[in-house]
Amino acid sequence: MVPDFLIKKIKNVPGCKISYATYMNEVLYNQEFGYYMKKKDKVGAKGDFLTSSNVSDIYGRVFAGVFLAYFKQNALAPVICEIGGGTGRFAKQLLEEMKLLDEEFYRTVAYNMVETSPYHQQKQKETLAGEYNISFYSSLDELPEKQMEGIIFSNELFDAFPVHVVEKREGKLVEVFVTLGDDGELRETIDSPSSQSILTYLKSFKLELKEGQRIEIPLAMMEYAKKLSFFLAKGSIITVDYGYTFNELMRPEHCEGSLRGYYDHKMIRNPLLHPSEMDLTAHIHLDALNHALTEGDMTAVCTKHQGEFLVSAGILEYLQDNYDPNPFSQRSKRNRAIRSLIMDSGWSHSFHVLIHEKNDSGSWAGIVDDKEKKR
Repeated sequence: MVPDFLIKKIKNVPGCKISYATYMNEVLYNQEFGYYMKKKDKVGAKGDFLTSSNVSDIYGRVFAGVFLAYFKQNALAPVICEIGGGTGRFAKQLLEEMKLLDEEFYRTVAYNMVETSPYHQQKQKETLAGEYNISFYSSLDELPEKQMEGIIFSNELFDAFPVHVVEKREGKLVEVFVTLGDDGELRETIDSPSSQSILTYLKSFKLELKEGQRIEIPLAMMEYAKKLSFFLAKGSIITVDYGYTFNELMRPEHCEGSLRGYYDHKMIRNPLLHPSEMDLTAHIHLDALNHALTEGDMTAVCTKHQGEFLVSAGILEYLQDNYDPNPFSQRSKRNRAIRSLIMDSGWSHSFHVLIHEKNDSGSWAGIVDDKEKKR
């Protein structure tokens, strides 16, 4: 059933059609009715999807060691800004481990949570109650500093940004819009691209679509990445998300695009189902994100599959060697979680970790090596 607020939105624009970017912005971020704004669980067993920090507390603990080494190796203010932190599980895991590793340093860290969802911000405050020196904001613009030193971290942030959808039909590039059918249900329709920026994006990255091919155009991601690169005066931006390079994007298996929904832990191929009741995501364009950040005077340090990154960061040190016949024991659960986070066939197959630094050349040397750490 199409909610009234969305019907009104569509009927009140010329042609009674909205771009997919507008559709996603409404069903995900509408202040009153958007999926992320509602008072309901989205992440975890009771929600619609999982993140890596839900798989195991090891995820945040590994990053704690990485962050600690980075701060100690470089003359940086110990400030962490996490954007889109969900329920706060990652921050909790990271700070608990950092306190164990070096309590004196832990006491100097300022941790800023930036979260647009009032529901998730409340969850974060509950999860992180008692932790030291944490501040909560709804946007970067609320932070007292106009620029910061330190680390900006996000996990599955950009995949939920609104995207335009384009397709090549009968030799012409068209944009795919959302409208209402005669039966009152949501339908797709096509028209000329709604923005010159769409054409500029395709031209800039030399993307030539094949007949029938559909891709997403992440204009909002590009804009926000540039904002982040300006906001960071010195330090690093660490991005964890799933995505494709442009070469991968043009493969035949991706010709239908990547915009999907997640509802009750099931992937929904039709993004027009369950409007404002399910999550919507699209694989990010890794090359485009890298371009946007480096245009903002950032230097690319690495782009690694998440499993490769976690191994190089020392996750294998958390494996328990002794065999435990009880599959429900804490040791067995942790070992299974670690394997799911690093194996190509598991959780990390599509995830990448991107690190970009600013005004701090060479500051990651020796922290995340290419060789596996051994116990």
